[in-house]
Amino acid sequence: MFVHFLQNDVVLTSSEFIRNEVQFNLIHRIMESDSATLIKSSNGQMIYAQTQGNPGWLWVSGEATADVKEEMLMNLVNHLKHQTIPGISGEPELIEHFAQVYSKETNLHYHTHMMMESYCCPNLVKPEGVKGELRKAAEQDIDVVAKFLVEYAEEAHGLSVNLEDQIPVAERTIHAGNLYLWIVEEQVVSMANIAHRSPRHGRINSVFTPKSQRKRGYASAITAEICSILREEQFIPVLYADLSNPTSNKIYQDIGFVVSGKIADVRFTIGLPD
Repeated sequence: MFVHFLQNDVVLTSSEFIRNEVQFNLIHRIMESDSATLIKSSNGQMIYAQTQGNPGWLWVSGEATADVKEEMLMNLVNHLKHQTIPGISGEPELIEHFAQVYSKETNLHYHTHMMMESYCCPNLVKPEGVKGELRKAAEQDIDVVAKFLVEYAEEAHGLSVNLEDQIPVAERTIHAGNLYLWIVEEQVVSMANIAHRSPRHGRINSVFTPKSQRKRGYASAITAEICSILREEQFIPVLYADLSNPTSNKIYQDIGFVVSGKIADVRFTIGLPD
């Protein structure tokens, strides 16, 4: 049996969830959306959170027995099988099992879109000798940020997006006040964003350096400086990294990020996957 829950629900302050909070930090962001579907099992050992049109996130307590996990998973499949969800993210083995059962019930196909590692940074190690300085993005940076967003979408997500379409995205991101740039001799060479602040963590995303500026430490430097900002605000920095990109994973580990649990991002399709 599932019940709806709200942002201040006790399940999010339970010791069971907090043990996995870095790994499932995005659930805090989903909960702030007006379009979010937020349900939990009656025993508080399963959470399903999803914003409209986006993949859902599934958390199951590590303290749940195998039989209880199976029962909760089957109940969730029955709850969701009459609607088409675009995908689901969570602990890899559990998500694989859910995808197998859900796809069979709905006659959909599934494929793993991405495997990610979650990280937190309890002890920051700043890189030394990196040229440049941090600056918050401003109105004057809209064009270069839009260009970076186009390149980032293609490299990180395999998406082809138009530069014109990214102009308003760049404007909104800059106006939110959490996008930072790394500047070398008045040139923007890297960017990173504070995507969200949850009760205990600050999540970083959109870390990007164009190819012509790589291997100079800029991504390490900008990420480290943003970590300093979050730590001054009493937040522990967290982020997700694509496991298919060993360079970015090494960069994060070198400045103090520690692995905190893998996440599988599975997508469902009507036809056969590419």
